[in-house]
Order: sequence, then structure tokens, then C-alpha cells
Amino acid sequence: MKIEQAMLTDIAELAVLFDAYRVFYKQESDIAGAELFLTERISNGQSVIYIARDAGKAVGFTQLYPIYSSVSMKNAWLLNDLFVDEQERGKGIADLLLKQAAVLGAETDCGWLLLKTATDNFRAQQVYERNGWKKDEIFYSYYFRY
Repeated sequence: MKIEQAMLTDIAELAVLFDAYRVFYKQESDIAGAELFLTERISNGQSVIYIARDAGKAVGFTQLYPIYSSVSMKNAWLLNDLFVDEQERGKGIADLLLKQAAVLGAETDCGWLLLKTATDNFRAQQVYERNGWKKDEIFYSYYFRY
């Protein structure tokens, strides 16, 4: 198993995983849109994406976006996406991707990492908690949709 930062040359196979991730969250499949979105994020330095490979095949990814904390006056990372191919689950791939995210946080001297997941995504919640992530029981999350 190998975890590496995704580059533009990885877009085609990364887009397949990204599309499956979006479909998991009840979005319409859109490979072309996924390729464009990922290309823009990497080209513009707007996110850091790590891709997991097993025997050279892309089997999972995580994408982190930089955010900032006014209170702590530190940068932080939003782990917005984490996905492992359904047939590859249970092999510790998500654990490796989370560990790589933690390395990024340490290397960039961030104050914290943040992620959100669906309230009914119990399997993912177990993975996060097993890797030392704590459920926020202090703050509520709100959003405003257009």
C-alpha cells in the first residue's frame, strides 16, 4: 500500500473514485465534472489530495482544504473528503489516509484538523474514532444553502 500526493497525472483515475464518493452521498454521477473540479483544485493549489494505491491501482483518496482560525491565529485543515473503494474496505486504507492527513497537519504546524460525516455513516465514525478523532459535543454545525 502506498499513499502519495495526487498530481495532475492522477486525475483520470482519481476522478473515478471521487465520482463514486459523490454518488455515495446521493449526487448524480459526473466523471467529466469530477475531472474538472479536481484539476482546478490541484492546479490552483486550493487543496491537498492524497491517493492510496494498492499494487499500483488507485483504491482510495482524501482531500483537505486549508482553513484558518482567528481565535487560535493558526492555520487548520478541513478533511472534506475521504473515500475507499467499496471492494477495498477493511484493509486499513482509511487509517493510512487519516495518518497522512495528520502528517500534513504536523508539517504545516496547523492548530487542528476538522472533518464532518453523515450522522448515519457509522462505519466511518468508527474509523475516525479509532484513529483518535473526537466527536464535537461542544459546537453545533450550521449551514446556509442557496
